[in-house]
Amino acid sequence: MSESENSGFIGHLIELRDRIIKALLSVLVIFLSLVYFANDIYAFVANPLVLSLPENATMIATDVTAPFFAPFKLTLFVSLFLAIPFILHQVWGFLAPGLYQHEKRMLMPILLSSIVLFYAGIAFCYFVVMPIILGFFTAVGPTMMTLSPDISSYLAFILKLFFAFGIAFEIPVAIMLLCWSGVTTTQSLRDKRPYIVVGVFVVAMFLTPPDVLSQTLLAVPMLLLFEMGIILAGIYSKKSQQQEMNNE
Repeated sequence: MSESENSGFIGHLIELRDRIIKALLSVLVIFLSLVYFANDIYAFVANPLVLSLPENATMIATDVTAPFFAPFKLTLFVSLFLAIPFILHQVWGFLAPGLYQHEKRMLMPILLSSIVLFYAGIAFCYFVVMPIILGFFTAVGPTMMTLSPDISSYLAFILKLFFAFGIAFEIPVAIMLLCWSGVTTTQSLRDKRPYIVVGVFVVAMFLTPPDVLSQTLLAVPMLLLFEMGIILAGIYSKKSQQQEMNNE
């Protein structure tokens, strides 16, 4: 490696370090801004469960430190979720100089779409899925049982669901990238649709709690998003072919 190549490589490493530090600082700044409201944030996230609990039932803490650490941990994850646009901006700033102009025009909408879809997945989970799941689970138990969910267990439960739905809603973006890079085609995905349907339910089984209701509520949107991704990828492929023909 020549001296100029070595200096260029070191320069990229320095830039990568600086952008990672900026991304971490963005999470820290948001966290410090929200930590005072940690209990309010937890109360907001726990509201679907509280509304589903039987009369006079409450959440409990089985660990002495749980009343402090559960809201604290949730606030940290919320800060990470809220910082995703800035984190992806740093990723884009690092990758953009090495991209061609047509690649930038392609990737910028995908980057913005990935942010919107991730938040849409979390919102869908909170406003649609959680009330259904929690209402079902709190209603099917034996009548002699007193339901008192642990705040730490509930936190682990909702974080897993938020992450699962946020990632699942990225399916259209993933399909666009796969078709754009030439790894697959829309026709190939259509031909493999039966296998993908089975695979989606298997993935939903691992991403959600071990119950059929949660798996179905995740799998069905994933299948709809898969179909949306095929349609969007098909539209983009036609536009790309037209642009190539015009260029020729």
